[in-house]
Amino acid sequence: MAASLLRVSRPRRALLPLSSLRLPLSTQPQPTSPAPPPSSTSRGLPHFLSFLAAAAAAAAGGATVALCDPGVDHRVGGKDSTELVVEGEHRRVPQEFIDELASFLGENLTVDYDERSFHGTPQNSFHKAANVPDVVVFPRTQDEVQKIVMACNTYKIPIVPYGGATSIEGHTLAPHGGVCIDMTLMKKIKSLHVEDMDVVVEPGVGWIELNEYLKPYGLFFPLDPGPGATIGGMCATRCSGSLAVRYGTMRDNVINLQAVLPNGDVIKTGSRARKSAAGYDLARLIIGSEGTLGVITEVTLRLQKLPSHSVVAMCNFKTIKDAADVAIATMLSGIQVSRVELLDEVQIRAINMANGKNLPEVPTLMFEFIGTEAYALEQTLLVQKIASEHRGSDFVFVEEPDAKAELWKIRKEALWAGFAMEPDHEAMITDVCVPLSRLAECISTSKRLLDASPLTCLVIAHAGDGNFHTIILFDPSKEEQRKEAERLNHFMVHTALSMEGTCTGEHGVGTGKMKYLEEELGIESLRTMKRIKAALDPNNIMNPGKLIPPHVCI
Repeated sequence: MAASLLRVSRPRRALLPLSSLRLPLSTQPQPTSPAPPPSSTSRGLPHFLSFLAAAAAAAAGGATVALCDPGVDHRVGGKDSTELVVEGEHRRVPQEFIDELASFLGENLTVDYDERSFHGTPQNSFHKAANVPDVVVFPRTQDEVQKIVMACNTYKIPIVPYGGATSIEGHTLAPHGGVCIDMTLMKKIKSLHVEDMDVVVEPGVGWIELNEYLKPYGLFFPLDPGPGATIGGMCATRCSGSLAVRYGTMRDNVINLQAVLPNGDVIKTGSRARKSAAGYDLARLIIGSEGTLGVITEVTLRLQKLPSHSVVAMCNFKTIKDAADVAIATMLSGIQVSRVELLDEVQIRAINMANGKNLPEVPTLMFEFIGTEAYALEQTLLVQKIASEHRGSDFVFVEEPDAKAELWKIRKEALWAGFAMEPDHEAMITDVCVPLSRLAECISTSKRLLDASPLTCLVIAHAGDGNFHTIILFDPSKEEQRKEAERLNHFMVHTALSMEGTCTGEHGVGTGKMKYLEEELGIESLRTMKRIKAALDPNNIMNPGKLIPPHVCI
């Protein structure tokens, strides 16, 4: 469910003519954080770059220096952070920089405040930043992306890559202002190799549109995050979805990719061969880097054959633990399911309210089995037997295409169904993942706290791989509700971490999950990540303030 939210459909705003591309004036205020007085070693540098001056001073004087992110309150997004608004160091973008971008982008550039605000405000997330982008650009080619990045590196302007706007952990916030690179115009399907079962696409292609293109060839791309997600963003967040239990995550389905590095170099991480032992696996370094190491401009994807037949089944349970136990038993049996989705009774109630359904409001498992008609039916009956041994009831299955599509449509629109229960609320959406054997315990422990909360909380799980999500609905105008939502989020994450799990199974880190990374990965791993970041992006222009906690020093 990484990138699991539907972007509200909206026509692109008409961009301003080139003659109007002047910088925003005081009539469109840019909120900034108060900055401490500059030191003698970093005078004139923005604070998120001043670690370079500190490094030079240390090298010259032989002193030991901690290279962190000075000028930033280390509680914000860092360890033990409780702040909601992500602060940043903002400086005015030079007009000559705007002019340089306009010289090759033409009208595919805007400084319109509404457009900048739209791109700097997550569409379906409670995360916020003190600033918005100064400029939004819409490149059409890799060459244009390269020129944009090189200009930003020269002027030391922050970059925020932007795809389908479905991420939910603050990935597209622009706390330092800078340039938002909207990749949605780069949506070509460049080549399809049917016999090799792979396809080469630009990053702005949506996974739903890609599968519509592939269907006549009997092929499909098996990752299915939320509607609106694009291939570039799916790579950047290392997403997965409901089919990951059978086909793996994004890192398993990318053969190679191309990316523009912060200095403007264009790299291709490999050939089209299905496997290779040639050098470092740079593709896996870029996948999941959340735009902090470069801008993805092309992706070669592994495809699968469309199954000849599928069966979708549903089963009800008295408790969420019983449902989770059946998911675990199914996986241990060796049955090759393609989906195992768990929905708690609150989520089912929301579905009934939003869709006029009359489903039993109890914990429910949904399965999908694929293969030949005989094989899919055989697997269905085996799981029915497992469910009956764990107090499952009302086991039903469908094989008609329309009926199957309707069931999965209900599942995919779970978030919107939740909002039907509390239309004026925001959603704090979190996901964790634990070893499969700990799933039932983790969900049950979390569910007890969620049920005791005054807030409305819905649980959905990709139960076949130990990944579950909670949608916590709260009134943003009531601080006590936001704090309660944060308390529930913290509890879920720490419960998962105590069971050798992760703070994020598929949504990614962004700004929202940085504070948990030291507990999960350890400080040495985070320092290694920061060294990689500093080596590839010494000017710290690529999506600064994301993924690596600000308190980590090297």
